[in-house]
Amino acid sequence: MAGDRDRHDELLELALGYVYSAALHAAARFGVADRLAQGPRTADELAGAVGADGAYLYRLLRFLATKGVFREDGAGRFHLTPLAEPLRRDAARSLRDYITVRGEPAFWESAGRLYDAVRTGTTAFESIYGVAFYDHVAAEPEFGRDFNSSMAAFSEALSNDVAAVCEFPDARSVVDVGGGHGGLLRAVLRRNPGLTGTLFDLENVVAGHVLDVPDLAGRWSAEPGDFFVSVPAGADVYLLKHVLASWPDDRCLRILRTCRAAMPAHARLLVVNAMIPAGNEPHPGKTIDMLMMTVLNGRGRTRAEYEALLAASGFTVAGFCEPSPHASVLEAVAAR
Repeated sequence: MAGDRDRHDELLELALGYVYSAALHAAARFGVADRLAQGPRTADELAGAVGADGAYLYRLLRFLATKGVFREDGAGRFHLTPLAEPLRRDAARSLRDYITVRGEPAFWESAGRLYDAVRTGTTAFESIYGVAFYDHVAAEPEFGRDFNSSMAAFSEALSNDVAAVCEFPDARSVVDVGGGHGGLLRAVLRRNPGLTGTLFDLENVVAGHVLDVPDLAGRWSAEPGDFFVSVPAGADVYLLKHVLASWPDDRCLRILRTCRAAMPAHARLLVVNAMIPAGNEPHPGKTIDMLMMTVLNGRGRTRAEYEALLAASGFTVAGFCEPSPHASVLEAVAAR
């Protein structure tokens, strides 16, 4: 009987998971972690500092504390916990911007239409907004800035992980295709002093690049463009980090073939994505796949599925490593 009750309670907890997401989003927007980094405070003290109702804020923080996000002591003060540390804006691996944006209507409403997405085989976001996600990002400058910043924050730690395992022994130049604000390119250039690099993405995206730092002076350029049309030619290494998962197969083939056309015979392509493993265990790739299904019209893929896309685009896989479950790296060269 106890086992049945435990399973019943576990399923109820899963059914109400969206409430935890909403609570985490609210705490991120209020900047609670930033305030608690200065020391423990009561909900009323926090409420006065962040512009919230004290009683409601207490209930929110008490709820999050059940998952280890903050901790309440016997005096009613809340403490910052290791799990809550990434909610700080200035944390080394901050997720505050990422979590804040993922609680906005574009994501929240799309997730609520998952049933319709599965029923019709169409992306929920497009059925709500009438346009593809990236078209919406381009048409809404404020949301676009927030989204691009959130992706940069999420990618920061992963970029360092990827740069640490990728080797560039004979390379002199690298192009980061769809590289966002350039976090990965910055990490790669810092670890490889002999490299020069080009950040390539849409004009409004590269405008927010993070490459203009003293230690990289003279070693980078930021070039706007459309990777469905062309990418900068002649580099030794091309990077595609967290790009292909955002697109369906036919669009991925266009991106890969555009890269292939720009690459000299000796060049290498590094494809970085979460790659879904077999089995029933949790994995970031499976979660990302749900996000793609509701918002971006992309899909999470297995390693074999990525290798099939590469083969269909004129590539041969030459290597593989997994510095993080969020970021496996497939190395590809031109098929002979």
